Amino acid sequence: MNKEKARDLSLQAYKIRKTLLETIHTVSSGHIGGSMSIAEILSVLYFDEMNIDPKDPHKADRDRLVLSKGHCSPALYSTLALRGFFPVEHLKTFRKIDSDLSGHVEIHVPGVDMSAGSLGQGLSVALGMALYGKCKNYGNHVYCILGDGEIQEGQVWEAAMAAGFYKADSLIAFVDNNKIQLDGHLEEVMSPYPIGEKFEAFGWNVIRVNGHDTAQVGDAVELAKEQKGKPTVIVCDTVKGKGVSVFEDQVRFHGGQPTPEEWETAFKEIDAKIAELEG
Repeated sequence: MNKEKARDLSLQAYKIRKTLLETIHTVSSGHIGGSMSIAEILSVLYFDEMNIDPKDPHKADRDRLVLSKGHCSPALYSTLALRGFFPVEHLKTFRKIDSDLSGHVEIHVPGVDMSAGSLGQGLSVALGMALYGKCKNYGNHVYCILGDGEIQEGQVWEAAMAAGFYKADSLIAFVDNNKIQLDGHLEEVMSPYPIGEKFEAFGWNVIRVNGHDTAQVGDAVELAKEQKGKPTVIVCDTVKGKGVSVFEDQVRFHGGQPTPEEWETAFKEIDAKIAELEG
């Protein structure tokens, strides 16, 4: 990926961050940390890599994305709004009782390909989508974003074993390795490491990248698309709460809310980064 495109996608990632923070701030509810850590992944996929059409969100041969860590809905909803699937103004209804934008992503929202609830289920569904696409000769790809704490769930590894066995090479998974889950740091709760080696043992192609470097993420996706006979997992080294100094690497921002002073700092830093990337 050239530098200009990488910069444009980095800018888009920070616009996603600003939008998701505005969305959460409106209702003082929502998961900040894990939403912020996947902004570059979503930017690369939705603004460069994926074969999608906001005017025809249900076209059969589209690429699909399963947000298995579905509580990070502010990130996906913001991305979909910025991509044109629904008006950005609609984000103001997030988590309100009569809104379709609930705390976990739901399939009736334009652009959402799977409802998410209990952690650990997404990779199984993404595998099913990938195998169905193969049967229909769609030539599409299915992406799945997993949390690093989420892969403590056994169903993830059942799906990983099946994907390797069935040589599901149209399936591309991301592990958001931000190193923090609800109860603390991963290695203090239950270490999932070594992540790549575990997937490799089940027959996966493994790529490791800096998850906040859009060029690395984009190049990894291109390599994954070229892989034949194996699914690919892209293990992304990320920072929980990336982009705002007071949020980064803080356990309480898995789902906790900032103080008024922290909100002020957040918007100031995000605006400054956007201005820098636009300049």
